[in-house]
Amino acid sequence: MTSTPEAAASATTATPVSAADLTATELLARFHTGELSPVEATEATLARIAEADQAVNAFCLVDRERALQQARASEARWARGEPDGALDGVPTSIKDIFLTKDWPTLRGSRTVEPAQSWTVDAPTVARLREHNAVFVGKTTTPELAWKGVTDNTLSGITRNPWDTARTPGGSSGGAAAAVALGMAPLAIGTDGGGSVRIPAAFCGIFTIKPTYGLIPHYPASPFGTLAHAGPMTTTVTETALMLDVLTGPDSRDWSALAQPAGSFLDGLDDGVRGLRIAFSPDLGFAHADPEVAEAVARAAEVFTELGATVERADPGFSDPVADFHVLWFAGAAKSVEHLDERQRQLLDPGLREIVEQGLTYSAQDYLEATNTRMALGQRMGAFHETYDLLLTPTVGIPPFEAGLEAPAGSDSPRWTGWTPFTYPFNMTQQPASSVPCGFTSDGLPIGLQIVGPRHGDGRVLRASRAFEQARPWSRPRR
Repeated sequence: MTSTPEAAASATTATPVSAADLTATELLARFHTGELSPVEATEATLARIAEADQAVNAFCLVDRERALQQARASEARWARGEPDGALDGVPTSIKDIFLTKDWPTLRGSRTVEPAQSWTVDAPTVARLREHNAVFVGKTTTPELAWKGVTDNTLSGITRNPWDTARTPGGSSGGAAAAVALGMAPLAIGTDGGGSVRIPAAFCGIFTIKPTYGLIPHYPASPFGTLAHAGPMTTTVTETALMLDVLTGPDSRDWSALAQPAGSFLDGLDDGVRGLRIAFSPDLGFAHADPEVAEAVARAAEVFTELGATVERADPGFSDPVADFHVLWFAGAAKSVEHLDERQRQLLDPGLREIVEQGLTYSAQDYLEATNTRMALGQRMGAFHETYDLLLTPTVGIPPFEAGLEAPAGSDSPRWTGWTPFTYPFNMTQQPASSVPCGFTSDGLPIGLQIVGPRHGDGRVLRASRAFEQARPWSRPRR
């Protein structure tokens, strides 16, 4: 389950051997011509899951019969020339954080009782269902999505498709691994501190954490307005297509933004010529592995080739990790406040630790962390008056050993110790994508993070698409 950069490059031009290797737009085009049916696509996806998931453990639930039932209904609509929705018949996975009608949502926790009534769809799931995506199953998450890797005591360790000894990142690690291996071309994840961007970088796929509130969220996250939802796909176009679906209104989210007036596909190929882009290899305080730093620096040069003005510039803030911990650990404590002592003993030991720390914070501590957050947002707002976009590494290190919260020898035992490039932009609520931009000498993917101002999601997607066209990437081949 490993690959090399050379193999990945040759795979870019390889003919897909299965419908499971097609993107969502390729599937939809073949549904339109009758070359392929939703049933055939779903069967190929389910076969890929059966073939590949034993090695990576990306799914905690696969519902073959329900998926094929949805696919047959889609096939009938296409046969009548009456497809219904932007994703009609496209196999899709759901992170096991989102409520899903008729499926248990266990959130990777032994404290959730599966034998109960499951009658509600989260907004993301509801929008995907309205557009007739085919749900093949639910993907793995660390317990309550609390950390930047994916393992839990309920379903075990999820592994990286490029090297199964390594972590796929998290908390949307199952979703990223599934997309990377063709186990459904579309996935939905969550991101409270990097949880779609970290695994996208580690697994070599594309994602965006959109501006906070752009994708409605329900139930409200105990992590508050740090928590975003985000699409995870193989290409920028697929992500833009999913955003058009996921940004549909939902009254259950009191903090949701108004639905965008246009499509995220509009202007996607307009390029970056004339944009002024900042490149910060370390944000002024972080560290990146030399191979990661070199790949990201080369990626930044591509934007100059594409007609943008690229300058080395740091935003000018110090590491906000202490304040992020107050917000995050207090949220973790909130998420388990309903549990009795026996149930708390079932929690991931690391989660128990941050819950105990979260309980020590006062309201004044939380307000002070919020004040730091507001100041950070103001600084980034001013920064983007000068720069249209900011480029950084997504993660400063390559994927490390699966089953660990932090790499061996890390200065910090917490996942935040190795993710300084991601959580600041949850605090500021800015859109940020992760674009594959190269490989380590071991053949492990590296991600470039593209950060835009709040509400600049279209600009981030446009820049991501320009880079994708200039430096195409590919899934791992088994």
